[in-house]
Amino acid sequence: MGALDEPLTKLVGDRTAKVLADSLKLRTVGDLLHHYPRRYVERGQLTSLDELEIDEHVTVLARIEKVTLIPFRGRKGDRLEVVVTDGRSRLSLVFFNQGWRQKELRTGAQGLFAGKVGVFNRSRQLVSPDYQLLDEDAGSDAARQFAGRLIPVYGASAQMPSWKLSICVETALAKHLDDVGEPLPAELRERHDLIPLPEALELIHRPRGQADRERAQSRLRWDEAFVLQVALARRRAADSALPAKPRRAREGGLLDAFDARLPFTLTDGQLKVAAEIFADLATEHPMHRLLQGEVGSGKTLVALRAMLAVVDAGGQAVLLAPTEVLAQQHHRSIVEMMGDLAEGGLLGGSDLGTRVVLLTGSMGVPARRQAMLDMACGDAGIAIGTHALIEDKVQFQDLGLVVVDEQHRFGVEQRDALRAKGEQPPHLLVMTATPIPRTVAMTVFGDLETSVLDQLPAGRSPISTHVVPALEKPNFLARAWERVREEVAKGHQAYVVCPRIGDEDPADPKKKRRSAPAEDLEDLTGAEAGAGAASDERRPPLSVVETAEQLVKGPLAGLRVEILHGRLAPDAKDEVMRRFAAGGVDVLVATTVIEVGVNVPNSTAMVIMDADRFGVSQLHQLRGRVGRGSAAGLCLLVSDMPAGSAARARLEAVAGTLDGFELSRIDLEQRREGDVLGQAQSGVKSSLKVLSVLEDEEVIVTARAEATRLVAEDPGLTAHPDLRTALESLLDADRAEYLEKG
Repeated sequence: MGALDEPLTKLVGDRTAKVLADSLKLRTVGDLLHHYPRRYVERGQLTSLDELEIDEHVTVLARIEKVTLIPFRGRKGDRLEVVVTDGRSRLSLVFFNQGWRQKELRTGAQGLFAGKVGVFNRSRQLVSPDYQLLDEDAGSDAARQFAGRLIPVYGASAQMPSWKLSICVETALAKHLDDVGEPLPAELRERHDLIPLPEALELIHRPRGQADRERAQSRLRWDEAFVLQVALARRRAADSALPAKPRRAREGGLLDAFDARLPFTLTDGQLKVAAEIFADLATEHPMHRLLQGEVGSGKTLVALRAMLAVVDAGGQAVLLAPTEVLAQQHHRSIVEMMGDLAEGGLLGGSDLGTRVVLLTGSMGVPARRQAMLDMACGDAGIAIGTHALIEDKVQFQDLGLVVVDEQHRFGVEQRDALRAKGEQPPHLLVMTATPIPRTVAMTVFGDLETSVLDQLPAGRSPISTHVVPALEKPNFLARAWERVREEVAKGHQAYVVCPRIGDEDPADPKKKRRSAPAEDLEDLTGAEAGAGAASDERRPPLSVVETAEQLVKGPLAGLRVEILHGRLAPDAKDEVMRRFAAGGVDVLVATTVIEVGVNVPNSTAMVIMDADRFGVSQLHQLRGRVGRGSAAGLCLLVSDMPAGSAARARLEAVAGTLDGFELSRIDLEQRREGDVLGQAQSGVKSSLKVLSVLEDEEVIVTARAEATRLVAEDPGLTAHPDLRTALESLLDADRAEYLEKG
């Protein structure tokens, strides 16, 4: 065990180590040294108090303006109120029955004050905060420690304020700085003018000025980018070394027959991406490709043509979808597009055709058994389903292609489990309808080659999007329902989306849910990370069940209104979608279960209730369900949030552009990038502390090239033991196993 793997108990004692582990997940010396300051303050430069967020744990540098001891009325005890200021705004510090602190907290003194921001009588306050006075005449350790240089402010907790963390870090630096290894090769550091890692760690924690901080961050940014890109390069190298059966479409086969029946011409973008995919399928190594593109750009058609090419070559293809609704929709639309080509071997089926089967967890036993039999004996060239496809008992005769729809809903482990069902590794095509900025794709999906579809098919109609401020202008909401009625009167259909289902038992909210199918990944809360979920002061999110009842009795009375959500029985869900697709339903009130893949060209209007409770990319996905035919689409974002709030700004951004790539940047800027990375790279620790996948494009691109070169020269990293150690700390044991397996 290296010195940096040493438990913190040996460094700071059992009690402090327990607090660090429980509140900040810091367990080793290395964890502590890589817990970088969130920001820095200069002596005399007070924190801007008007920027503090409610419920956030903060550490502020401020000056004491006023100290007042207030006895309680009619009972024993008192309240000490200390007002601190940054020269413009004020913050109250409140201490109960601690009048003795008057001797320390004197007017004019400066100090670091740490606590959770709350509100009382419309004023922000910290209750019983920790503090450290910094005045020289107070003789404080903190004042001497930070004299003449920047004061680091760490991500802290109620039990471990920033300055106590700083003392722990100082101890670690003093004892272990010389033990820090060097993961970056010397020639790479020289090429990019990077300082050694021990020096970077010292300067990030003990900067004498901004120049020191920038030099340290430049080096640490490279560490994060390079180590991650090495992990991805090793996976790419392992994948490319695996054998695979080439799958080439045969002339005059199933693909040609399908293309001849298409009632439209493929776009240039679809043809270009198809050529990239067909070239990969023809090689003797497995394809690993990410197909991303705008909502409605025709990704499913591109994937279907790839599956037909594999069937032409004697193999089978499988499409993995995240929800039963989406799997059923894919199955229905693919069967409709193929016609008798989807009935191979059946009476009336084409001689060139194959069989297309559906497999989900809640199908009846006879239907499941027949689908699995068709897959195992090879009669089914195409299988579509949910997580049920991953079960051990599901077998294929010759699995040649795995298509994963909506990759962000699945972990690496799940797609690998499905790939393992081939005798040789099958080709892999991953699809996402969430546009991803280039550097994010290189960082999050760096083990995949990328194809982009950014051209919409001819005939797609524009979608106009508007924010409806329901509280400020209730007449706007009334007008929204009028617009829905107008669209229905023209023979069109509409969606109403709510963030909650609402089939709860009001007597016991904790026992409100019937079990949704385990494989159905619908977000039942509707609140995406960073989506502005409700605080305790806000009303509960609007629900499908209650909203549908109100609409039927009120503004949409007389229309055919039905509901759809993930807790309906599978047959019921499928029946509702069939009737909606056939025009038998005017308005579908649904959760985000309709977010992806649902294709009803006659739907022209969508009203999203409590739109501020959804994420930017999620709103863009939902909006993509309308305007899929010849008539223009309309999307109305209903919100109670006030003008000028961050939530309203998000909605205005969505209303302001149809560019999914631009919206994905906005979405990512509002979320912690480490969370984004951690969700997509299942098993990888959220490691982005200095690197920004949006702002540091040059570093990421260069690090990827350097990592690819190094892994090609030294696949086992035998000449780079410190890099191997850094890699092991990035990956947990399970994820490392998958990297090794490919």
